Amino acid sequence: MKLQQLRYIWEISRHELNVSATADSLYTSQPGVSKQVRLLEDELGTLIFARNGKHLTEITAAGKQIVAIAGEILGKVQDIRHIAEEHRDNKVGALAIATTHTQARYALPSVVKTFMARYPGIKLNMHQGTPMQIAELASRGVVDMAIATEAMELFDNLVMLPCYQWNRCVLVPRDHPLTQLSELTLQAVAAYPLITYVFGFTGRSQLDQAFERNNLHPQIALTAVDADVIKTYVRLGLGVGIVAHMAYDPEIDGDLIALDASHLFGASITKIGLRRDMYIRKFIFDFIELFAPHLTRNLVEEAISLREKHEVDELFSHVELPVR
Repeated sequence: MKLQQLRYIWEISRHELNVSATADSLYTSQPGVSKQVRLLEDELGTLIFARNGKHLTEITAAGKQIVAIAGEILGKVQDIRHIAEEHRDNKVGALAIATTHTQARYALPSVVKTFMARYPGIKLNMHQGTPMQIAELASRGVVDMAIATEAMELFDNLVMLPCYQWNRCVLVPRDHPLTQLSELTLQAVAAYPLITYVFGFTGRSQLDQAFERNNLHPQIALTAVDADVIKTYVRLGLGVGIVAHMAYDPEIDGDLIALDASHLFGASITKIGLRRDMYIRKFIFDFIELFAPHLTRNLVEEAISLREKHEVDELFSHVELPVR
């Protein structure tokens, strides 16, 4: 059994059983990948992948367990490299972050700028996707951390570190009737077509729950993953926008009015997700503290050492989170 073979089956699982795409990603040949997978299956005496002719159709029951362990082994191999890099030079390496558009566009720029000035030798890779996609990337060790509001609680091997609270605003053109109300209500908002985030993005579940609790069923005219896209369609008069308040810039968005909606929807919490078993280099601790100053190295290490979610929740129950 070779590490190369474990990497091949792990990458095949990540590329939806597409051996050709796997070979391309690893800069090798498709026949070479197929041969090594067959050799591993022969050595183990069991199939990892079911086949229809030359095509892989699914991962077998045994294969799912084998691939999962292969991922853990490859993660440990990466940890060994990180430990060696740390002792050679703790200002050289790479940091991979998976996050949503809202975090990448509005919450992270100043942090990234400061971090890159402090660590010019660190290569920063930022992946954007849905909360589910980025949480899975962190869970599988493809990235070092995930930053999101939704979905990370679905992965048992991630510890979630609360960073800050945020709420929403209702975006409308300056002459919109909602701007004339003395108090904004859910009923008033629900009377107009809504333009907001795709389900699963940026605290969308909190928004839906607020309407459901009040037996309101607003018309969702359009959804998007990008707050800037939402603003564009609000400007076109297609509906009322609901976005994270941090996505409103009075200078850039001066043609729109942001109506405070914090009393209509429950606050959401953006979190950093880290694998419990990962080796965390010093510059990763520093990035976390730049993004959320209350997340000191000691506090992060204590959180990662806890095995149960309720223990982590208890640890942070007395921490006052900043509001953005």
